[in-house]
Amino acid sequence: MLQSTAKWRILAQDDERAAKLASSLSISMLVARLLVQRGIHTVEAANVFLQKETPAFYDPYLLKGMKEVVERICKARDQGEKVLVFGDYDADGVSATALLVTALKMAGARCDYYIPNRFTEGYGPNKPALIEAKSSGYQLVVTVDTGISAVEEAACASEIGLDFIITDHHEVPPKLPDAYAIVNPKQPGCPYPFKELAGAGVAFKVAQALLGDDALELLDYAVIGTVADLVPLVDENRFLVKKGLRALEASHRPGIQALKTLCGARQKEVDADVIGFGIGPRLNAAGRLDSAEPAVALLLATDKAQAKTLAEEIEQYNQMRQSVVDEMTKEAIMLVEAMQAEEVQRVIIVAKEGWNPGVVGIVASRLVEKFYRPTIVLSLDKEKGLAKGSARSIAGFDIFSALSKNRDLLPHFGGHPMAAGLTMALADVTRLQARLDEYAQEVLTETDFTPTMEIDLVAKVSDVTLEVTRELQQLAPFGVGNRKPLMLLTHVSLGEMRQIGSELNHLKCQFVDGDTSLDAVAFRKGHLYEEMTPQATLSVVGTAEINEWNGHVKPQFLIKDVAVSHWQLFDWRSIQAKQLNTRLAALSDAPVLPVAFQSTTLERLHLTVDVIHHQGEQQSLNGTYIVFLDLPDSRDDFMQFFRRHEGVPHRIYVVFSEEEEAFFRTNPNREQFKWYYAFLQKRGTFAVGELAKKLEAHRGWSAETVAFMTTVFEELGFITVERGVVRFVSDPIKKSLEDSPTFRKKQEQTWLEQMFVYASYEQLKTWFDQVIEPARVKEGAK
Repeated sequence: MLQSTAKWRILAQDDERAAKLASSLSISMLVARLLVQRGIHTVEAANVFLQKETPAFYDPYLLKGMKEVVERICKARDQGEKVLVFGDYDADGVSATALLVTALKMAGARCDYYIPNRFTEGYGPNKPALIEAKSSGYQLVVTVDTGISAVEEAACASEIGLDFIITDHHEVPPKLPDAYAIVNPKQPGCPYPFKELAGAGVAFKVAQALLGDDALELLDYAVIGTVADLVPLVDENRFLVKKGLRALEASHRPGIQALKTLCGARQKEVDADVIGFGIGPRLNAAGRLDSAEPAVALLLATDKAQAKTLAEEIEQYNQMRQSVVDEMTKEAIMLVEAMQAEEVQRVIIVAKEGWNPGVVGIVASRLVEKFYRPTIVLSLDKEKGLAKGSARSIAGFDIFSALSKNRDLLPHFGGHPMAAGLTMALADVTRLQARLDEYAQEVLTETDFTPTMEIDLVAKVSDVTLEVTRELQQLAPFGVGNRKPLMLLTHVSLGEMRQIGSELNHLKCQFVDGDTSLDAVAFRKGHLYEEMTPQATLSVVGTAEINEWNGHVKPQFLIKDVAVSHWQLFDWRSIQAKQLNTRLAALSDAPVLPVAFQSTTLERLHLTVDVIHHQGEQQSLNGTYIVFLDLPDSRDDFMQFFRRHEGVPHRIYVVFSEEEEAFFRTNPNREQFKWYYAFLQKRGTFAVGELAKKLEAHRGWSAETVAFMTTVFEELGFITVERGVVRFVSDPIKKSLEDSPTFRKKQEQTWLEQMFVYASYEQLKTWFDQVIEPARVKEGAK
């Protein structure tokens, strides 16, 4: 058995509606089910979603405040005023900055940009920067991806005579800044039909209002911020990303070309993953470790040589970021495990002085992955008495709402239901921990702390064809709100399985269904190699992908989770004794019961684990991993073990180590016994020691063979042995060899070895199945 790492929830399947779509659109039932499941019930809606009928962007002037923004920018342009674009240091912020700067220049305005330093200025507009802008001759500041919480900063701008426009997409606080104008689809009274634009998406709408159709030239910028900021890829975002990816693919901007080269994406079609796992993290890296200036400069670069230099600088930042994140994550995990050894927290808050505040969000995400609890990671500045960090959450816990209930402790915070950034007094961290734990106690149950995988489709291996996989790709771009469809494959047999990667930390296998096979890969799941037998029947959750390699194109299944619902037999009969301690120590995810039938086994194998004797205290076998270290004296001992300890184990590991294998010890056949009996009858009396040497020379028997047969005949009453002298008994009572305890023991040892030591895996599995089946039936009837 193998437990899945997440709860699997199969979403409802409406086959009646799906069949109509499949017929009308000439698509597979799998894809039709998926469309219906995502709320697309009509042919018309499906055509729009699949973009067989091209939708249009919403009118940018539907955004509240847009008219005032455009009029003020045009006034600045017409009067030759200097405009400052005030951005943010993440991938959404820098791409939005590059977009609006380019748009303003296309409109003929004089403009520049400013990105605050995460470490010296913090998030969002700040008074010193605005005062400096005013003194440098700027009459207008336009924010992108920031500013919706800048109440004091807006007041400062008004006081110094600086017009302050906010374009943002973050959640709106109770009190809005008193700015010249605000464009944010989430602000009260905004009639815009779509509320989930990214910062770059809002900047793109400003460009549309300002430039009309010429703004389409800026889609390569807009798509970067939209995908990188993990906003829902539905409605207008979906249309923007769909068109934006093609614009990104064709972009001639030197900076974007350099970024694509870094990501290895220049020679292939660009998809959302190229941004999400390649371009986005690299643009983020500069602002996480230092100033985000190189990231904006790279996007705006007009010279290939300059772009190449900046791209190399960005790549160095990215490599440094990866190293810092790995080290901080290890430290954070150790701190969490130390805290949870005392008391398991519902909300994790972990903090340390010296942690880089630029990567705390990534570390928080890693901790959520490992512990699956709402998590806040804080960098402490004891000199200033401040804690600065990021929060990441789990389904069912709105972290923005939870933090909003603690505004008295949080002078600066902002974000979304699943992520937030915050700055607070170091002295208040413990109070925040207590309050969030109490709130989590109210809104979360124990089941909420196990991640849930929502499964879109249930299929067989033979269903995952290249044609169907290509149809599924038509639902891209995938992301938040339109995630890659998760598919559950049932009754899966393994064709082959091996660990891959320099550290053997990935798994590659092949699924088989009759004559059909499907390649599969599980990244960072190389450990599954030791947890699934080749004979296991699997249930597998993952995504269908297209694998192109060396001119060959075929479907491939990317494994996300695996389960085995039946007990599994693992064959350790060839493992050397010195490897056993290591192997046993690795079985730490379930109760392990190493079983010894012989009293000398523990010492003989030099084991350092606790071993139970087969006649030890009665206990349940349910959910356990049983390790049979040696052989019993009889098959009845085996049967008694399963009768004494009730239940069905998840796994059985067989070692069956012996001090000396009976196969290699004497085991004379009945013809040899017959000849020896006739020989004894003829001789009548003789000395055993002398006779053994003669028989060994004459018959090729060992002294042990002679001694064994002699003992059997003595037990049967056919001879007497006294002081090494054998005397034949005339007219003994007729008995069979099986009447001798020594003979029966030898035969039992031989049977045990043939059954358990030398039997094939299939024979062994069949035997254990027959033994375990009554316990399984009994357990299932409860």
